[in-house]
Amino acid sequence: MFQTGDGTTVRSLVEYQAQTHPEQVFLIFEDCDADVRRVYTYAQFHRLSNKAANLFLERGVRRGDRVAVQLTNSPECLEALVGLAKIGAIYVPLNSSYTTAECAYIMKACDVSLLLTQPSLYQMPGMDELIEDVLVVDGSPSGYETLRDAQSEELASEHEPVSADVVEIMFTSGTTSTPKGVMLTNANMIFSGLYVNWQLAMNHEDRYMTSMCASHVNFQLSALLPVLTVGATLILAYRYSATRFWNQVRRNDATLVQSMAMMVRTMMRQPVAEGERDHRVRQVHYFLPISRKEKAAFEERFGVTLLNNYGSTESLVGVITDYPYGPRKWPSIGRVGPGYQVRIVDAEGEDVPPGECGEILVRGRKGYSLMAGYWKDPEATAAAIDQDGWYHTGDFGSCDQDGWFYFADRHIDLIKRGGENISTTEVENILEEMPGIAEAAVVGVPDPVRDQAVKAVLVLTPGSNITEAEISAYAAANLASFKVPSVIEFRKALPRGAYGKLLKHLLVPSN
Repeated sequence: MFQTGDGTTVRSLVEYQAQTHPEQVFLIFEDCDADVRRVYTYAQFHRLSNKAANLFLERGVRRGDRVAVQLTNSPECLEALVGLAKIGAIYVPLNSSYTTAECAYIMKACDVSLLLTQPSLYQMPGMDELIEDVLVVDGSPSGYETLRDAQSEELASEHEPVSADVVEIMFTSGTTSTPKGVMLTNANMIFSGLYVNWQLAMNHEDRYMTSMCASHVNFQLSALLPVLTVGATLILAYRYSATRFWNQVRRNDATLVQSMAMMVRTMMRQPVAEGERDHRVRQVHYFLPISRKEKAAFEERFGVTLLNNYGSTESLVGVITDYPYGPRKWPSIGRVGPGYQVRIVDAEGEDVPPGECGEILVRGRKGYSLMAGYWKDPEATAAAIDQDGWYHTGDFGSCDQDGWFYFADRHIDLIKRGGENISTTEVENILEEMPGIAEAAVVGVPDPVRDQAVKAVLVLTPGSNITEAEISAYAAANLASFKVPSVIEFRKALPRGAYGKLLKHLLVPSN
């Protein structure tokens, strides 16, 4: 088994697995019907990521440089991340749903030197004006694949990365309008892999299937790195399909599956099919929240166990989690995992008694079990992780006297929709830039499939007659698709307290 230490890096991990288990299948990539299917052993992927690294070097990328990657799920996402890590450069993922403006913000903030993308995304209006050096995955003679394949299989870089080197800057929506870049180091990556190995009791014979977006932290830290660390097989689906999911599980003999609430609910809406329990999946790695009834029905129907966990990009993985063995106490989100401490505190920062609700604080090791910090934002980093090393999540919950934690609610200014975090302030700012809108308040409301829907409550300027359709079109042109409000309500005024504070809780249905 791979042994880690303080000097372990993504590069040394991949090199180790390629040398020790060269013929072990590392990656299976396919669409829902396996019409497209690509398989790579550890040795093949190692050589491929070396080629990618050499191409980046040829384009002038060096240690510490930032490279933006905007691709749908594909092997190229993985080889780019690993290739950049091998030369000490930094991977900056861009969600494939992002608009040009959202891409521009991140690319400018990171001063990226190169963009790796695909035709359908690069053809968005204005993308060709953001950066000069672009590699496009299009199969052409001048495309990324051709240029990569022309490179040597031997890594040309003399630089040996260290564990403290930043591997990735992951931008995440918090409670402010401005996304912050979470810096993740080699040590963060290795810790995440080992942690999830423990969570799922993984071994090298496991086959872990996921359809999570490859630009998302849940994929990288909770699927890719655990597979790499233990030397298992990763099954990456191009996209999720409720109607084809279990066929894909059986076809690839998956033993572990990554899921979220939307997937659980859409699978339960499918007609019962003969043989749908005929599989080897022992754990479904799941990210809250679903109800007790939904959990029981899903486990009974498909013959699996849901393993719940709670965390954030800043805290890497499921800090609070069900343990791989032993008792579970639903609807508890579990107990504290190894490498972390958790407190529940009141508004003054004092610990609350067992059973009482308060803010969830997490302590780990910065740059190891917690993020290294926010990119070029020491003030935000200091506000998030206090002098005593406690990360202030902004989430609320409680803990009973036996150490079982219960999730209460996310901060009012953060919406959780289909696995994506949405800043309400960001959406509000965009809407208020539209002529005819005087004020906007955005909240999350219950959604039977995607956890929450985005609701916009709007006050129009006098004489304005803009329609819901016009507002939706405007939002779609300026925001990623998952951020666009699906519920729009017009009011003469927004509810405010005695001192003018917006009372958002009055905009959310009580039931």
